[in-house]
Amino acid sequence: MSWPSWLPLRADLQPLSPYGAPQIPAKATLNTNENPYPPSPALIEAIADETRKVATNLNRYPDRDAILLREKLADFINGLSGTTFDSENVWAANGSNEIIQSIFFAFGKTVALGFTPSYSMHPLIAKVSGTIWVDGARNSDFSIDLNQAISQIQEHSPTLTFVTTPNNPTGGAVSLAEIEQLAQATKAISGLLVIDEAYAEFSTEPSAVTLIEKYPHIVVIRTMSKAFAFAGARVGYLICNSVVKDALMLVRLPYHLSALTQAAANVALDFKEELLGYVSTLVSAREDLVSQLEKLGLTCVRSSANFILFSGFPQSAPKLWSQLLEKDVLIRDVGLPGYLRVTVGNEAENKEFIAALKDLV
Repeated sequence: MSWPSWLPLRADLQPLSPYGAPQIPAKATLNTNENPYPPSPALIEAIADETRKVATNLNRYPDRDAILLREKLADFINGLSGTTFDSENVWAANGSNEIIQSIFFAFGKTVALGFTPSYSMHPLIAKVSGTIWVDGARNSDFSIDLNQAISQIQEHSPTLTFVTTPNNPTGGAVSLAEIEQLAQATKAISGLLVIDEAYAEFSTEPSAVTLIEKYPHIVVIRTMSKAFAFAGARVGYLICNSVVKDALMLVRLPYHLSALTQAAANVALDFKEELLGYVSTLVSAREDLVSQLEKLGLTCVRSSANFILFSGFPQSAPKLWSQLLEKDVLIRDVGLPGYLRVTVGNEAENKEFIAALKDLV
């Protein structure tokens, strides 16, 4: 947009556009990688009870350090990965985006490197924080060329190197052995290796949290928004060496995580078996969708997440996106020519998507 001359907006921000997927009503909303299954009546009631208790003290600030929530998150990660973290190894914030922003504010003093296409907020937050962003290359199948990645780390000496696994928007996972090689390369140039695991629960790969004891410069970002079906609560968290957490406390905003958010997240973690119970359902539905897309003559990028990037349709990506929306199906144009991304929905939404697509390809 054109900004008025009287507005002292930074020159490097003026060409940018705000991040955001279209929020358009549709019969099948499959564009933002949400878990399609809402909380159960029992969980809703439990959250209501806990927030009712918290509401009696809303005249007071919340626990500034969210200690109980961090303890529960540490227990959750330990249960998944067989680790021994405690609250000193965890930091929580308003979604993983605030975690990413805090990492840039604390450590983005020179260059940040990421392998694109990947999560678009990484370079955007780099720009906002005044950090130079370098686009690392991927192979034609969107996998990371490990030798090239290591060469780019050696060439640019980034203080922050980002690896998203499973990757958004492509869905591919990076193996633990590959992450360890990247950890060795980033250690040699005294940088942090940031592993963004927003979709890790949908993958069979072990989590990079298992490498933190050996490589304290590895930090792992997780979220409750995706597999945990808690996107509306906005809770992201970081697993790291305690010294990294101590550094992030220097840049965090005071009382940044509300008492209501902490209360709801604490209850949700008590219901973790229920909330994660749909992961296997979504993984099975993902594989079924891949099969149906391939039967339509389309090509799918192998996904370890709860979405599928696909190509092979005759029209342009923006054209097919619009045609699907006319049929009340909302998916995502991620800006990759010839590709669109669809979130795995519930059974009814997936049927709507395939039925609409059959008429168009």
